[in-house]
Amino acid sequence: MSRKLNFVMISPHFPANFETFAVRLRENGFNTLGIADTPYEQLSEGLRNSLTEYYRVDSMEDYEQVYRAVGYFAHKYGRIDRIESHNEHWLELDAKLRTDFNVFGYKTEDMLAIKTKSQMKEVFRKAGLKVAQGRVFKDDEDALKLVKQLKYPVIIKPNSGVGASDTYKVKNSQDLADFFNSKNPSVEYIMEEFIEGDIVTFDGLTDHEGNIVFYSVLEYSEVVIDIVSQDRDIYFYVPREIPQDLITLGKKCVEAFKVRERFFHFEFFRVKGSNELMPLEINCRPPGGLTIDMWNYANDFDVFREYSNIVKENKFYTDIKHPWNVVYIARKANKNYVNSIQDVCEKYASNIISVQSVPGIFAKIMGEQGILARTASIKEMHEIAHFAQQKQ
Repeated sequence: MSRKLNFVMISPHFPANFETFAVRLRENGFNTLGIADTPYEQLSEGLRNSLTEYYRVDSMEDYEQVYRAVGYFAHKYGRIDRIESHNEHWLELDAKLRTDFNVFGYKTEDMLAIKTKSQMKEVFRKAGLKVAQGRVFKDDEDALKLVKQLKYPVIIKPNSGVGASDTYKVKNSQDLADFFNSKNPSVEYIMEEFIEGDIVTFDGLTDHEGNIVFYSVLEYSEVVIDIVSQDRDIYFYVPREIPQDLITLGKKCVEAFKVRERFFHFEFFRVKGSNELMPLEINCRPPGGLTIDMWNYANDFDVFREYSNIVKENKFYTDIKHPWNVVYIARKANKNYVNSIQDVCEKYASNIISVQSVPGIFAKIMGEQGILARTASIKEMHEIAHFAQQKQ
């Protein structure tokens, strides 16, 4: 009889919709071994029932405590087969634990290329891809020198960071002076030329050898940096139709970063005017928010179960056909909408999947509430979004 595989889950309760990873892994015969700093009784009942054992540490930032927790599991259950959080915040912690316990997956030495934007650029360039010009700058003087080369407007953001937080669109010398006054002195920043265009993503999952077993894309109604700075509404969606140039480029990037048995989330610019695609960055985890659930609704499958199949037997069983467009429509508390959420749900009853409440930290972009809907036609999808976000 083959032994049970031991899967250490770092922070398995966050975000809440990722708890299903524990459920499916446990159903598939894994020992699911959770580590976090949340008291056990505060975990949801569903998660508690899906964990073989839970080890609470005082602080996830204290590596010694987390290391001891994994050591305890190894002593009790035998060799650790996987260590994973699926979470940007813990990528380096996951990698350090994998390195120290010799577990399959990205190790500490791989982190530079998948955490820092300057190193990502190097990997993209080596793969023969064109990227936005720019580099890390040392100090204010170096930044002034660099802006002369790149010309306004420029984008300044943390070299290691995720999302649109702490990102600045600098249009002139006054904006640059404002940045110098407000920047975090402990953060290393990178400056890039401003590329006008839309952001599109290429997302999915690879098997043990790095073959893509599932892929999808995300498109946005607005530029994320504008949503934050100008308090705009957003809707984003998983479309049925995926442009061939995006698939080709996405596959090249997955190979360049040696993504093995992992979720990936690549961001690209669709450059205005030329329509060419330019790689922006890689995230070696599932896309944020409800995207992973949107995949399930768009394809009538269970990506959590398929992930557990890949880890256990390196097999993906669903025949993906992309039957639906799925959209997330943000609704902000401070906006004066014409139509209530109830109006939207009644008018498009056959399309509405659910109405979601959004935790405060995400509400600035995602709204305090969000409507999930799916349609066979892209035209109807846009129609629902416009109806839901129409202002007085």
